[in-house]
Parts: sequence; structure tokens; C-alpha cells
Amino acid sequence: MARTFLLEPPPSPLPAARAFLRHARFRLRDDYLVKITAAMDELTDDQIWWRPNEASNSVGNLVLHLCGNARQWIVAGVGGAPDARERAKEFAERGPIARGPLAALLERTLADVDARLADLERAVGDAGSDAPLQRACTPQGFSQTVLDAVFHVVEHFSYHTGQIVLLAKWHAGGRIRLYDDARLDAGA
Repeated sequence: MARTFLLEPPPSPLPAARAFLRHARFRLRDDYLVKITAAMDELTDDQIWWRPNEASNSVGNLVLHLCGNARQWIVAGVGGAPDARERAKEFAERGPIARGPLAALLERTLADVDARLADLERAVGDAGSDAPLQRACTPQGFSQTVLDAVFHVVEHFSYHTGQIVLLAKWHAGGRIRLYDDARLDAGA
């Protein structure tokens, strides 16, 4: 497998604000999206909507939740778009929304998030400082800095990506292969 899920060092050092945004963009579009998509590709639509119990979420619910959260915090909270999130519906959905449309929603959401993060990268470059990351925003009613909002979304995606991969491995077992174990063992 060619993917390492590691971000190569830049050719020359970056200011911390630009390095942070570079890493956030990489994690969201080249790490978490790839892992979630690979996991979903091995599941049937019924497995995507399976819940271990009523207190738990399905893969489908987690994808809807990640989309809602990222749109609310980055596209609306940081980017200024209208906030149309209906959080309770993310968890109430029982599907099945087919894998294709669900994956497309996740890809569109992360494309919109990535565009806002690219805007932030340009703003940091234009300002010559991290001031664009230090401005206040209020996603989900919580006043915080843009940096805190971006960090929240990346951390939130990491947490739920792990849950999605675990649920997928529950159903698909060894068909979920995200890393080249031989390459990792050779590097140890």
C-alpha cells in the first residue's frame, strides 16, 4: 500500500501558523477521509447503518455527525457561512443512506472545509503573522479562536475515524488494511 498517512517535512521550515494549517488540511483530506472511505468501501449499506446497541452510533451516523460538526465549526463558525446544522438528526438517522451518497457528502464537506482552511493559509501569508488564527469565532455557541476551532475539528475527526475503522473491522475483519505492516516492521 502506497499510503503512509505521514506528512513529509516541507523543503524549508514554515512559520508555525502555516505549518499548523498544512497539517490540519493533510489530516482531514489525506488521512481521515482516506481511512473512512476505505473502511466504508468494505461494508454493505446495512453494515454502515448497523448499531451495536441503541446507545451507540452506526458508521453512517458518525459520518453524518462529522459532516455536521465540520460544517458548523469551520464552514460556518470560521468561514462565516450560515449555520444550518440539525445535530439531533445526525444521530436519529437510521438509513440506509447508500454508501455512495454518504461518501460523496463527506467528500463535499471536506472539500468545503479545505477551501476555508486554504483561505486561512492565504490570510496568514498576507498578514505575515498568526493573527488570522487568533481572531475570535463562535461555532456552536462557543467563543474561541480560529486556531482552537480548527484544532477541535481535526481532533474530533481523529476520534470518530477510529470508531468508524473499529466498526468496519468488526464487520469486514482483515479486509480493512490501512497500513503496510511489512514496511512498518522493516522500519522498526
